[in-house]
Formats: sequence, structure tokens, C-alpha cells
Amino acid sequence: MTTSFVGRDSELDTVRTALARQRCVTLTGGGGVGKSRLALRVAEQVRGQYADGVWWVDLSNLYDDRLFTATVCDAVDLLDHNPRAPVEALCEWLTGRQILLVFDCCERVLASCLLLVSELLAAAPQLTVLATSRQAIGVRGEHRVEVAPLSMEEGGSKDAVRLFRERCATAAPALSLDSPGSAEAVDAICRRLEGIPLAVELACARLRESSLAEIAERLGSRLDTLVDETVWPRRHRALRTAIGWSHELCSPLERLLWARLSVFRGPLDVGDAQSVCAGGPLIADDIPWLLERLVDQSVLQQVGTRYRMLDTLCEYGAMWLAELGEEEVLARLHAAHFAAMLAEAEAGWLSDQQVAWYARIAATHADVRAALDHLIEADPDAAVEMAGRTGLFWPCCGHLHESRDYLERVLALDTPRGPSRTRAQWALGITLTLQGDHGTALRVGEECTEAAREDGTPQSELFAAHTLGLTHLMAGRPEAAYDVCDQALISHGTSPPSGAPQLCCMVIRTFAHSALGRLAEAYEAAIALRRLSVRYGEHWARSYAFHQLAFIDLLQGRAHDAELHARAMLTSKHNLNDNLGIALALDLLTGANAVQGNGIAAARTSGTGNTFWRMLGHPNHGTPELSEVRDQWELQARKSVGDDAYDKAFTNALNDDAEQGLALVMQGPLAS
Repeated sequence: MTTSFVGRDSELDTVRTALARQRCVTLTGGGGVGKSRLALRVAEQVRGQYADGVWWVDLSNLYDDRLFTATVCDAVDLLDHNPRAPVEALCEWLTGRQILLVFDCCERVLASCLLLVSELLAAAPQLTVLATSRQAIGVRGEHRVEVAPLSMEEGGSKDAVRLFRERCATAAPALSLDSPGSAEAVDAICRRLEGIPLAVELACARLRESSLAEIAERLGSRLDTLVDETVWPRRHRALRTAIGWSHELCSPLERLLWARLSVFRGPLDVGDAQSVCAGGPLIADDIPWLLERLVDQSVLQQVGTRYRMLDTLCEYGAMWLAELGEEEVLARLHAAHFAAMLAEAEAGWLSDQQVAWYARIAATHADVRAALDHLIEADPDAAVEMAGRTGLFWPCCGHLHESRDYLERVLALDTPRGPSRTRAQWALGITLTLQGDHGTALRVGEECTEAAREDGTPQSELFAAHTLGLTHLMAGRPEAAYDVCDQALISHGTSPPSGAPQLCCMVIRTFAHSALGRLAEAYEAAIALRRLSVRYGEHWARSYAFHQLAFIDLLQGRAHDAELHARAMLTSKHNLNDNLGIALALDLLTGANAVQGNGIAAARTSGTGNTFWRMLGHPNHGTPELSEVRDQWELQARKSVGDDAYDKAFTNALNDDAEQGLALVMQGPLAS
């Protein structure tokens, strides 16, 4: 939260008491009244009462029900590598845990909230749900707390006036509010705005260019008539008035940018705004300072280098976008921008910008989904091309259910065969393999191979070999994995590499070497792969080179070298936000600690690793050859420190926050 929290003492007490007695509490009220801030403050205050933590589910960027469950999974760090239904995975993940799950902005997906929350509460007896919504969810036993505007009465310490004063200190620090006239003007403004926090903050933003008296007079003398009463009900007239007045006081270019920014589903940066919103009188060079102007007027919030618009203000902007008749053209520009971003990310994957591209795509996840949804309806060929390009990023970052959903949808479209469609089949194949659905993955991989032959392009052949090779490797068929990738590399590999699919095949071939017991060849291949990756500055293939070096070091008695290589893998995978890779690296580091006789470190690393495997929905899952030696490492660690000490260290790590535990593990020497 970027600004202070004012008042609400009685509401805080009411909600805390309700949470202690009820399993589902919903904060209801109109837009801008402060439901989300109240929920956030309560969550901060009661965090210590929930042994397994408080998790925040932001639903504000959803625009339909399709991605609701996946959004909840993402919010609780459940990156389920399993073909089962996400609801089933969530129920299993929550069972036995004492958790407060906060659902924010439920009104967007009310029917889905009712179904999911009901199912989760039934499956997980220790789960408590706190929700914010413009209306009750409808869950059986739901306790509703109506969030009223801030108090204007002396008994409530005039919380609306306190909020105005605090925001004034930021917006106009030189302005004194202590004179009788000023105090009366502030009181009049807050009463006119009915104590609605968002309305008060919008009024305060005007203090940079208007006096208190001017603001009070304008708000007191007009009723906003710009907005359809059916869209903004009469009970929200004060908020409507404040937003409408703020909108009127914006310059024409500021109003135009406000409307066009409503097309974004998540935080955006300057480049996003310039690419999507420029046009007509709004030129790209003007957009940076116009964004700052909208921040000054509290229309936008700035977090680092990115900007976001509150849900209520975004709705207002979308209404004006419709009035301008620009909805379709902005949706098309938005989709084209994020499709081009993915194309650029794919082209820059084999470079020192790889980590930055993973971060960029993660930060724009909601907008990438929105772009794909638009293209599926409006431009099927472009949808197939864009969805295929997610294959380098989404599966790595754990978005397997979303990846499968979108890829199956685009491949069901009536589009011509060709490299783009083959790449989408490749992306679906690796997604299915990572979910453990090896049978379906094999079928898709064989279809991809046939399509690649028809394409006749080296990239398609390498993509097809990779998905088929990965499926064979993970299903315990390393010889088949080696053969398919080796043949593709002999036929289509180039020096320097042609791109991502060539490195992907090189990784599979290296893993297949070690799985077949050809450790000298595997070590040599891993060294060459690391050297190549360092030359380009990329981390994905390098991390798997480190995996093989660490694994072979352990098998051949070089435990210290194995530790250095496992730590190097861990660093690269952390940079990529690849939780599957993090879990694999933690397993290797556990082995290195155990073999060196450091049983406590092995127990802690194993506990942290199990936390990540649990997030992935596959406890003790990994490459087949690694699972065979994991039990041996645990026995060695237990022998070195004793069962009691091992169990205590393991349990403490298992119960720690995953990121905190990972930060502790990552402290140590690194290989170069």
C-alpha cells in the first residue's frame, strides 16, 4: 500500500471479531469506499493467527470466468505440474492448512467465487476466507460486513477530514488548513463527497492547481450529469461527481489517455502506453509527461517504473472509450502490441536479455492473456502464432494450466498448417509433459513431428525433436530421447546456434547421456553447453548445464564441486522465476550437503525443496535418475546428525515461507 491508512478503528474490530468466529467474511460496499484497503489492513493485523499464512488473490484484472481458478492458483503459489483439474489441486493444497485466503474484487467473477469458495471451505476445514465485493458472494454461512464511507462525525474523529489532511500534506504541503475558513472548506468538501475515500483523494489531487474555496464551491454547486444513472447508481452520486469533475478538469489529452489506458488489464510501463495509446492528437512523445499528470491527479498510481489505475477509475475510462467509439481499435492495438512483445522476446531469448524478457512477460501476464483472448476471436492466425511463442516462457514460469488451455484453444481454430502451428504443437507438447500427461504429450509430439516434416524448416524440426525428446526423457526412455534430439542436431544444428530450439535439444541430449550412464560424454556436453550459454549471456540452458555438472560431480565423489554447480543452477533458476528448476537445484544441493556430512544444511535444503515441490503439486518429482538417489542422500544426512536433529531442521524449513527459506539457502559460494 503506497499511502497511509486512516481511521476505520470500529470496522477493523468488527472484521477481526467476525474472522475469529466465521469462516467466510465478505466486505461489501460501493466502488471507491475502501474495501480493499480495509481487507489489506485486517490481513496485516491477523497474519500471526494463521500458521500457514495469509494469501491475497487479486481478481481486479479478470474480465471473464475462464482464468479465475488459474488466478487463484497463481496467487497461492500453486504451480500445479499435474493434468488434474485446478480446483482439485487447490482443495488438496489447502487441506490441513490454517490459512486466511483474501479474495479482492469478487464482483467481477461472482458466480465462480461462489462455486470455488464453497468447495474450498468444504474441503479445507481450517481455511478462512475474507472477500471484498460490491455484493455478497452467496456462500452458505457467509458473514457480511457493509463498509460505509469514512465518518464525518466528531465521535468518529472525522476520519474523512483526517484523510483529506493527510493527502493534502502530500499534494500541497505549503497549504495551511488550520484557519477557520480552511477548516470549514475542508469539512464542506468531505461532506459533499460523503466521506468516500477515493472521492476525497481525487479532490485533494486538485489542490496543486485550485484553492480550497474553489474546490468547495465547484463541488457544492454542481451535480454531475455526464454519466448514465444505470451505470453509476444514484447511491454512488458523490463518487460519480468526484470522478466526473476530475475528468472534466483534465486536459483533452489527459482525458483521451485516461480512456485509452482502460484497455490494459494490469500494470503498464511508458513504452506500453506509447505503443497502444498514441494516435490522432495524442502523440507518443507526450505520453510520459501525461502519465505523470495523471499520477499527480490520483487517476494513476505509480509503483517503480510501472503505472496502474484503480478499478473504479478504469471502469470510468472504459465508459468514455466506448463513448469515443475506440473500443475495437484499442483492443486491436493492445493485442498487436503484446503479440509483438512476445515475438521480440522470442527473438531475444538467446541473449543477455533473456532474464529481462522472462521478468517482462511475467509482469504483463494479464495483458498477454487479454491479447490472446482478443486474437482468438478476431485473428486466429495471429492467435496461433502468439500462443506458440508463450512456450518459451509460460511453462518455465509455472503457468501450465493456462498454457494448456490457450494452446488447445488455438489449435482447435481452423488455421492453415505451417511453422506457427507446429510451434504451438511443440508448446502444447512440453506443457503436457511437465504436467505428467506423458501419453497425450507423446501423441502431440508425434503430430508435431509430422507437421515439422511438412513445414520443411530447421526450426520446426528442432522444435518437434525437443518436445518428443522431453517426453521420452521424463517418461524414462532416455535412449529414445537421445536419438531424436541427436538426429535433429546433426541434421539442423548450426554454429552459432540458430535459436532456442537448438539449445533445447542440446539440453535433452546432455540429460539423456547421463541417464544412459555415459557420464564422460554428459560432462563434456554440459561443459560445452555452459560455455555456449555464457557466450550469449543466457541462463535457461546454462542452468541445466550446471544441473548435469552437479549431478555427475555427486555420482563421481566431487561433493564440493557439486555444491558450487548446484548453487549456480539455483541462482539462474531464481533469476528466471523457474520454480521447477529451483526445486531440482535444491535437490542437488541437498545431496551435496549430505555427502559432505553437513546433515543440518541437507535437512534445511531438503525442507525448502519440499516446499517448492509441494507448490508444484509433485512432491519428490523430477528426472527419473535423480529420484533414485534422493533417498540415499537423506540416509547419509540423518546418519551424520541423528534423526531428531534432522527432523527438526527439516520441519522448520518446510514450515518457513518458501522465498525466505530460499534466500537463506542461496547464501553461499557460487560457480562462475
